[in-house]
Amino acid sequence: MREYPESFIKARRYTLCAVMILGASAAASVLTAKTGFSETAEKAALLSMSVLYGYNGQAAPETEPSEDITPQSSPETAQIYTYTEYAVDDSAMISAGSPLMPSSANEDISSAYPEAAADSFSDEDYLQGGKIIPTLYGRYTGDDYIDLPNGGQVRNITSMDNSELLTLAEQPPAFEITADGEPEVLIMHTHTTECYEPYEREYCDLNRSSRVLDSEQNMTAVGNEIAYQLYQSGIGVIHDTTVHDYPDYNGSYDRSRETVMNILEQYPTVKVVLDIHRDAIEKDGDRIAPLTEIDGRKAAQVMIICGCDDGTMNMPNCTDNFKFACALQSRIESDYPTLTRPVLFDYRHYNQDLTTGSLLIEVGGHANTLEQAKYSGQLIGKSLAELLLDLKK
Repeated sequence: MREYPESFIKARRYTLCAVMILGASAAASVLTAKTGFSETAEKAALLSMSVLYGYNGQAAPETEPSEDITPQSSPETAQIYTYTEYAVDDSAMISAGSPLMPSSANEDISSAYPEAAADSFSDEDYLQGGKIIPTLYGRYTGDDYIDLPNGGQVRNITSMDNSELLTLAEQPPAFEITADGEPEVLIMHTHTTECYEPYEREYCDLNRSSRVLDSEQNMTAVGNEIAYQLYQSGIGVIHDTTVHDYPDYNGSYDRSRETVMNILEQYPTVKVVLDIHRDAIEKDGDRIAPLTEIDGRKAAQVMIICGCDDGTMNMPNCTDNFKFACALQSRIESDYPTLTRPVLFDYRHYNQDLTTGSLLIEVGGHANTLEQAKYSGQLIGKSLAELLLDLKK
C-alpha cells in the first residue's frame, strides 16, 4: 500500500471532513498548505463534487490544474439548499456599464433556463450570431472614478464621497492571515454553470448555451486555477463546487448563502469569501470580450464588485470589504497591468455581509474563451496569495 507523507494525509483529512459536513453531493474542494510533499501529490489533492482527483490508491496525475481532469461524479447531483430569509434579485448580477459601453444587458434567463447544456463545446447545429469583439477596458476619467494610490481604479456609483472612499482605500483589510494550513479562503460560485466560448472565433453561436453543467467548462474550472495558486503559496483554501443555479436559476443567491454559512460555521478560520462569476456584455447583438495580453498570452479582464449598504441591506461592514477590494485591485493591477477593469462599488448585496473579506469577481465575459479565463484565474490566484501573505500575522 502506498505510504503518503503526513502533509498529504492532512490535506486529504480536510477533504473528507468537508465531504462529511456538506454531504457527498455538495462537497467542497479543500486544499491545505503546502508543506513539502511532491508536486504531483499537490495536484492530486484537488477535490471536486466529493471526488478526489487521482490518488485513490493510484498514481497521481501528471497534469496541471488547467488541463483536463475528469471528475467521477456529476455536478447534476449537487445538493440544492433552500434558504428564504432574503429575497435576492439574481437578475441584478451583471455589472453596470461604462462610459464607453452601454450597460451590460442581463442574459435572457427565460430562454437560458431551465435548460443548461451538458456540453458547451459542441459545434453541432451551429447558427451564426453577432460578432465577438475583443475589447480592452482601459483607464477611465470622470467624477465616478477614483485612482487608487497603488494602482487600479474604483467606479463609485454610490452617494459616498470619493475622498472618503480614497481614505478607506489606503487602509489595510480588516482581517489577518495565519497561513498555518487551516482554511482561510473560500472560493465558491453562485452561478456555477456560467461558461465561455470554447475557442477564439469571429462570431458567436446562437444555438450554443452560455451555461453548462460540465465542471471542466464552467466557473468551477476558473475557481480551480485560483485555488491551486493559493494552495501552492501555503494558504488554506476551500473550493466549493456546489451548483447553485441549476435546475432553478431564481434563488441562486439564497442557496449559495446557505452553502457559505454552513462552511463558515464548520470552518470559522475562513476570512475571505470570493464568489467567482463571468460577465455578459452585449452591444447591438454583438458580444464583447474584455481582453488583454499578459506575458504574451491573452487573458480575460477581471472586475471586482463590492457591495455598499444603502441602509436597508444589513451590511454594516461593507467598508471593510471595500478596503479588501481596493487592496486586491491594486495588487493585481500592479502585478499585471491592464488585467483589471475598475472595481464596481454599488448598492448590491451578493451575500457580502457574511465576512469582512467577501467580494464578487467577474472573470471575463461570455465572449471570452475558457482558456483566457483560466489563465486569468491563475493570475488572480498569484496576486491574491501575495496580498494575503503580506497580511500574515
